[in-house]
Amino acid sequence: MAGTLERPQSLSGWARRARFATRSIGRLAWYGAHRYATRRIDGRIGADYPEYRIAPPQGPVPSERRILADIARLQASDLANVEAGHYPMPAGEPDGLVGLLRRARKFYADVPDAAHRRRRAEDGEGAAANEPYYMQDFHFQADGWMSEASADLYDFQVEVLFNGSAAAMRRQGLVPLARLVRTRDQRTLQFADIACGTGNMLREVTRAFPRLPAIGIDVSEPYLRHGARRVRRARDRRFAAALAEALPLADESLDAASVVYLFHELPPEARRAVAGELGRVLKPDGVLVFIDTLQMGDEPDYDGLLELFPQLFKEPYYEGFVHEDLDALFAPHGLRREDAWNAYVSRVSVFRKG
Repeated sequence: MAGTLERPQSLSGWARRARFATRSIGRLAWYGAHRYATRRIDGRIGADYPEYRIAPPQGPVPSERRILADIARLQASDLANVEAGHYPMPAGEPDGLVGLLRRARKFYADVPDAAHRRRRAEDGEGAAANEPYYMQDFHFQADGWMSEASADLYDFQVEVLFNGSAAAMRRQGLVPLARLVRTRDQRTLQFADIACGTGNMLREVTRAFPRLPAIGIDVSEPYLRHGARRVRRARDRRFAAALAEALPLADESLDAASVVYLFHELPPEARRAVAGELGRVLKPDGVLVFIDTLQMGDEPDYDGLLELFPQLFKEPYYEGFVHEDLDALFAPHGLRREDAWNAYVSRVSVFRKG
């Protein structure tokens, strides 16, 4: 009898792994092919700009083999988290195959223009003196964060950049939230995703914890509109347009918050302001899930890649961020880091408010 009870569980596990592998391999192949094609297009356009130079990095740059091995480790961690019950099987693309193909067409229409924009860009931060930092064209986008076109295309561009691994890197941040929710009635908790963009992290959170009240906050209203379409509607979920430096939340009102890929796009003074706001809105013993790019020394073999990144993609505050002492940044606001681990080119940190 014991054998007959174990057999369905074993078959279920194999079926789950096969399903996961099929989706993951298909996703990596799809975005990896686009990345390869993008490099080919960019190389052809580069021939028209012989004077354009990238400063060689001082640190090491990982080989393609090392990158593929780290992507494989990330996928294995993603599957292990699913099997441990931290979060469900990854969902498909938000708009299905039709939306994916539509964005691919838009992506290839923009690739040549983006290659030209990068080579024609002048040195410096590139924002007009009278404009706030968030109005500039990060990543050499045609029209920055504040447009419908950017909101529609940006996630596709990010997945191409990271070979289809951006979603898996974000999901690593669900693990500390799962540990929190496991010990509490999620209906009594309050969660916010700060700088939520088009709602990718919030979508993952609400799929994993469907009864968790949640709010997504971002400065871009077009991005928020996309987020509202992606996240399953519920009475206790909402979106708000606001700067992370001035959160529309009461003091000590959150049990948990996430901030994903925001801090490397903030100037130093904004980083400090946002750190203060996060400390203000979290309750005592509240949890902050912080996901961002690797910093210098987190994965030494990648240090040279971190040097190259702000040259290849318009990231005026990136160099400052990769040298930022995050513990010193958050400590004055009562937040102490209690865990951290690398996830391919990202690092997940868990801070708790004392």
